[in-house]
Amino acid sequence: MTIALQYCHITVHDPDEALAFYRDALGLEVRNDVASGEYRWVTLGSPTQPGLEIVLSEPHAGRSKADGDAMQELLVKGVLPNVVFRADDLDAAFEKIRASGAEVLQEPIDQPWGPRDCAFRDPSGNMVRLSQAPKE
Repeated sequence: MTIALQYCHITVHDPDEALAFYRDALGLEVRNDVASGEYRWVTLGSPTQPGLEIVLSEPHAGRSKADGDAMQELLVKGVLPNVVFRADDLDAAFEKIRASGAEVLQEPIDQPWGPRDCAFRDPSGNMVRLSQAPKE
């Protein structure tokens, strides 16, 4: 039996604004852009990992008003779970993302537990980390 992660959802205020970060700064490719009533979701994937995709959606998309309001409140506070991407050249990726105007939370550093990583906030306030495996 094989089990693999297929989708990861990221809640954002505005899918178009988020695209400028996830597509243009991180280099992910748009795979699907679906309207659903007054909301939409956008699916993106990595050119090097064709089976894994992230889904950007607004807090109220596919949720009740109460649940959407709760998600919106958590998004505004910046306390939703973060997402971690892997990069083969962390320093080059960091410079590209910083040049996009993204808020830098942590410049690249070697962590005591092994990887080299850095952190940003996406336009909605979500923490996005980039990690590079330690050199052997």
